[in-house]
Amino acid sequence: MEYTKEELEKMLQNQEMSSAELQALLKAREEGKIDFVLMDVREVFEFTDRSIKGADILLPTSQMNAKFNIFEELKDQPVVLYCRTGSRTGQVMYALRNMGFNNIVHLSPGIMGYFGETEQNAPIPNA
Repeated sequence: MEYTKEELEKMLQNQEMSSAELQALLKAREEGKIDFVLMDVREVFEFTDRSIKGADILLPTSQMNAKFNIFEELKDQPVVLYCRTGSRTGQVMYALRNMGFNNIVHLSPGIMGYFGETEQNAPIPNA
């Protein structure tokens, strides 16, 4: 299904997104229709086991306080968070929204409910 730029942008304004929505956004980003950052908040061992193809940043929740400046740098860009089941990202998103970060959405089913392309042993993206 093809989405308009407005429909894609609206997906990035919600608090949650589905697997199908993230797949559509990744495809649109590949085609240059939209831009966003895909951030994995799981630990390194989880990322190397299986990650979503196209992840831009790995920022484990255990390191977030030390690397909080990353969110400041991304404040004006839409950021899609994902974890294993959606509970960590839901908590992170809630905390960040309370601090004024409004361009953050999370993949509500996490990678366990993601049916798009994934990778094993992908290179770790720098945070």
